[in-house]
Order: sequence, then C-alpha cells, then structure tokens
Amino acid sequence: MHATPPDTPASAPPDSLWQGLRDAIRGTNADYTRIPLRRAVFLLAVPMVLELVLESTFAVVDIFFVAKLGPSAVATVGLTESYLFLLYSIAMGLAMGITALVARRVGEGDGEAASVTAAQALWVAVLASVPFALAGIVWARELLALMGADAWTLRHGVGYMQWMLGGNVVILLLFVINAIFRGAGDAAIAMRVLWVANGLNILLDPLLIFGWGPVPAFGVEGAAIATNIGRGVGVLLQLWILFRGGQHIRVLSAQLAWRAGVAWQIVRTSLGGVGQMIVAMTSWIFLMRILASIGSEAVAGATIAIRVMMFTMMPAWGMSNAAATLVGQNLGAQRPDRAEAAVWQIGRANMAYLIVIALLFFFLPRELVGVFSDDARVVAIGAEWLRILSYSLFVYGWWMVSVQAFNGAGDTVTPTWINVVFFWMIQIPLAWWLALRLQLGHTGVFWAVFVSETAVGLFTLWLFSRGRWKSKQV
Repeated sequence: MHATPPDTPASAPPDSLWQGLRDAIRGTNADYTRIPLRRAVFLLAVPMVLELVLESTFAVVDIFFVAKLGPSAVATVGLTESYLFLLYSIAMGLAMGITALVARRVGEGDGEAASVTAAQALWVAVLASVPFALAGIVWARELLALMGADAWTLRHGVGYMQWMLGGNVVILLLFVINAIFRGAGDAAIAMRVLWVANGLNILLDPLLIFGWGPVPAFGVEGAAIATNIGRGVGVLLQLWILFRGGQHIRVLSAQLAWRAGVAWQIVRTSLGGVGQMIVAMTSWIFLMRILASIGSEAVAGATIAIRVMMFTMMPAWGMSNAAATLVGQNLGAQRPDRAEAAVWQIGRANMAYLIVIALLFFFLPRELVGVFSDDARVVAIGAEWLRILSYSLFVYGWWMVSVQAFNGAGDTVTPTWINVVFFWMIQIPLAWWLALRLQLGHTGVFWAVFVSETAVGLFTLWLFSRGRWKSKQV
C-alpha cells in the first residue's frame, strides 16, 4: 500500500488547479499517507464537498416544491424529519465507525481486512433498517400525532411518513456504502453516486408532487416517492461499483458470508458514533416539539431555515469528512503528527468559508427564506433563526473538524459524552425555559441553540488540542 514511487502521477503535485480538480473528481490511486498533505486534503475534500453540495441542493429543491402546498405540508416534512433524525443518527454513527475501520485497515496496508469490513457493514445496515420500516408503515399516523401534527398533516401527511420510514433501508445503505468508499480514499465514487441519486430526486420531485400528463399528483407524498426512487437507484449503483472494484477497495462475493466477529467490531466501534448522533438528533426532536406547541408557522420557518443551513454548510461538512479519512489512514500508517496537521489545515479552510456564510445569514436572511415561502410569518421566523445562527458559525466550523478528527481516529465515545452534556443537559432545558417559561416563543429556542452550540464548539476544540485521540486503537 506504501509502494507508490515518488515520481508517479499519484504522488506528483498537479500541474495546475484544473489538473488537480480533474484528479479529485475522477479519483486517483494516491496513497494519502505519503503524498504531500496539501494535495491529499485537496483530493479528498473536493469530491466530498461536491457530493454534499448536491445533497443539500436536493434538500433545498425538495422543500421549495413542498412549500408550494402550504405551511402544513412543510410542517409534515419537518415533523417526519424529526423521526428521520433518529434514523440518520444510526446511519451517520455507522458511517463514522465504518470510515474509521476501513481507513485504518487501508492505512495499515491490509486490503483484505478492509474489504471484509465493507461486506459485513452491508449486513449491519440492512438489519438496522428493519425496526424503522415496521414503525413507519404501521404507526405513521400515531407518530405524527405524538409530535403535535395539525389536522391537515394527519390527513395528508401519513403517506409521506410511510414512504420515508418504510423505505429507510436505502438511506442506511447509501450512508454506509459511501462511508466505505470515503474510508478507502475513493471519495470521488461517493460523490458521483450522490450526483446520480439526488439528480434523479430533483427531476422526479415536481413530477410526482404536482403531476404531469398521465402521472397523477401525489402531493407531499410524491416528494417521499421521488426520494426513495432516487436513493434506491443510487444504492444499486454503489453496489455495482463496490463489487466491480474502485481505486482502493473491492468486495468479493465470498466476503458476504456472515462473520459475527467483524460485524460486532463494526457495531462496537460505531456505538459511540450512533450515541453521539442520537443525542444530537433527539435534541432536535425536542426542539421541534416545542416549536410545534407554538404553531405550524414556527415549525415551517424553522424547517426552511434548517434546509438553508444544510445547503450552505454542506461544503464545510465535506471538508470535515476529509479530516476523518486522513486521520484514520495516517494513524494506521503510524503518522499521528501528519494526522493532526491535516485537521488544523482543514479547520482553517472551514473557518474562512463559514465566515462568508455567516455574513450572508446576517445581511440577507429574509431573502434566503423568502425563496421558499411567501408567508410573511414563516419568512420572519426563518430569517430570525438564520441571523442568530450567523453569530455561532465561526466556532461551529471548528467543532465540525475536531469532532471528525475524533471519529476518524475511532474515538466516537468522547463526542458522545460531550453531546450528552451540551445538547441534553444544556440545550433542551434552556430552550424549554426560554420558550415556554419566559414566553419568548420560537426566539427562545433559537437562542438556546446558539448558546449550546457555541459552548460545545469551544470545548471540543480544546479537547482535541490535548491530543489523546492519537493513541486510540481500533
């Protein structure tokens, strides 16, 4: 794995920016533990950023079309996503553990072990999807009612939840297989898969929501159908590439045989990641429940603001994902100082980017939210949250990178306990107290988010700088 000669194209610096971009998008067989660090960051970060930009583009386009059906339709999406956050927490947690394990095995030069880990990860994802599918198909109406859904949502939004939770296996597999590719260093493959999946989603959204010709209008349910079709096609493409072989990893059919020891190692390594995401995501469920008690306009405004935030911050998450791969592979190659240098380099880039986004949120919040709704109350609420968010993005960018450094090292437990303190013990009680006891309404929720996320960012960065993550073994 470390035999690449120094004068090969994989290790030579690009002749130009455009050459580097071409290599990043097409993918290379570069050894990310040996090539110049700046080039390694570039080759990994570019496809990860582009991948998540299109993912966030779909989220924005989806809510743009759904918003045409009214605030209750947007609230349907927001309330359903409150439960999907639990699913995403498992998908992201598994992805963290799988990326760390695959990256460590690749860094150690053990391609066989990396492939076996990838094969067992498929089984873990499928098994994890079953409880969510059953709950979503059988108890969709009851789950929406539990979140305080209005009469329109209980009448028209049940099908949306049934599709989204019932078809959740494609979400889990999409996350897990792309985590395999990223851990191996095949970030360009993960990018192209999401381009296909989300591009198809964008094309199908207006067709299935509003209908055209012989295709009936499914309303808000059409958005869920489009999402399942797009992601399903993406998963089929992933599996084809994974078994055909990418630049750094290939799974053989014989490796699909159930191996309980490897599967348990994946689960054990991922538990901390699942835990940290469940803590973070369930805090959003409580926040959305508080907002639902205030009114559908508050939920709709917050949902749109979250989508705008997702769209604009995905490049920062893409850069942070590159840090996880570089940390995992370089720790596997016994190069901890290079792993740390990668994190600081990516953190500076994240900081610069999010300062620009913060300025947009501060000066143009109404314009950004107004793209998706013409309801004055919804726009006002969403714009207020974006402006409050702008105050914390500088710190939030460093939090993203430092958390991914822990996860890339395989230390997913430390961020879990951090999240328990700052999200469950600070954010939720503070939001409830400000919004309901002090009667600040949605404004209280937004300021509670600002306080907790600024504090967690500063603390996590300090903990990362102590360096104990370098000695983590997986």
